[in-house]
Amino acid sequence: MAEDVKVRYSDADLEKFRKIIVDKVEKALKDLELLQSSYKNDGNNGTDDTSPTFKAFEEGSETMSKEANTQLAIRQEKFVRDLKNALLRIENKTYGICRVTGKLINPERLKLVPHATLSIEAKNMQS
Repeated sequence: MAEDVKVRYSDADLEKFRKIIVDKVEKALKDLELLQSSYKNDGNNGTDDTSPTFKAFEEGSETMSKEANTQLAIRQEKFVRDLKNALLRIENKTYGICRVTGKLINPERLKLVPHATLSIEAKNMQS
């Protein structure tokens, strides 16, 4: 009978992880907002009165940085989504359980990668 009991983190541990994740979500959302405003901002950088060559160069680099910022924003959105999913797992009390091995993920790993769903053991199996 005892084997039916799933090993999980205690409610106190889950609360500690929840606080870490909520802080990360807040920071990630601020970063995302900055990224989005930087690539949505097509404002003039005061280059109207400078030479056409410089203007063309600036527009080219602006396009590159908009593309880079768009890519960063997409990654940041995924990060926020992953963190929010981790919060759901905390609510369900399934947080910190490896989806492959069913074992607890090392708490040090969860502090570094709070949205992890794989233990190092399972991650190494994938490589």
